This record gives sequence, C-alpha cells and structure tokens, in this order.
Amino acid sequence: MKTTTLASVLALTLIASTASGQAIRTEKNMSLELANQIAAATVAACSANNHNVTAAVVDRAGNLRALQRADNAGPHTIDAAQGKAYTSASARNTTSAMLENVQKNPGAATLVDIPGFLVLGGGVPIRVGNEVVGAVGVGGAPGGHLDEQCANAAIAQVADLLK
Repeated sequence: MKTTTLASVLALTLIASTASGQAIRTEKNMSLELANQIAAATVAACSANNHNVTAAVVDRAGNLRALQRADNAGPHTIDAAQGKAYTSASARNTTSAMLENVQKNPGAATLVDIPGFLVLGGGVPIRVGNEVVGAVGVGGAPGGHLDEQCANAAIAQVADLLK
C-alpha cells in the first residue's frame, strides 16, 4: 500500500510539473540598445547609397522599439517603415517574399487587407537561430529591394549579437 501511494504521489507530481512547464513560455526578445543599433546601421547603409530613409525596428510582437529617420527622408517614410517592420515580424517573413506570394497566389491576395499590414519590399525579420525576435522595416529608397538591402546590411553588422 505504501509503495502504491508513493508511486501515485510521484506520478501526480511529474504530471503537474509537466503541465505547468507547458503553461509558461520563455521567449527571446531584443533590447532597446540592439534595436537602436540596427536602426542606425540601416539608415547609414542607405545613406551610403544616397537614399534618405526611415528605419523602424519592432520587437517579436510588432511593437516599435526604435525609429530613425534620415535628415531628408520624406514624412511618408515613417509609416511605411513601421508598417513593413510590423508586417515582417507578424508574418515571420520578408515583406518582399510576401509581396511575391500575393502577386502569384490569388488565395494570398487578401493579406493586404489585414489591418496594419504593408505588403511592400523592405521588411526583414531579425532572427536568433530560427526564432524571430523582431524585424526592421525601411521606407524611402527608390524601390523595396533597395530598402531590403539596407535592412540586410544592418542585420549583418550585428550578426554576432544575434547568437
């Protein structure tokens, strides 16, 4: 009887600890310092090519962490950068890949109707391993592919911090 009771208590303890371990998650996220570094590096990468842009960096949930606007970037670039960053973080994909999917797949065409989504090139997820910890969105270069190049250059500059 004692052995059966002890085995039952141990089994219940194991089940309870497994259940509580599934209820709480730990997620990686980026610091404000890292977000500012990425935003600054993005603006600098585009400025080196004579593109006046705004760079927005969001956390894994799409919330704004950093925003930097080059001196001559248009006012519309702020909303564009934020929209691209939010879209990329939310979808865990580049916005250029999403744009291509929308253009080729009629079933994906309604992605553009999701509130807050901006399906234009220039949004890039920021990953630590396979986990998306945020995204950077860029607006203002003469083409989304150029916005995306600046974002990728900035992420490459901080690659050692994303390990």
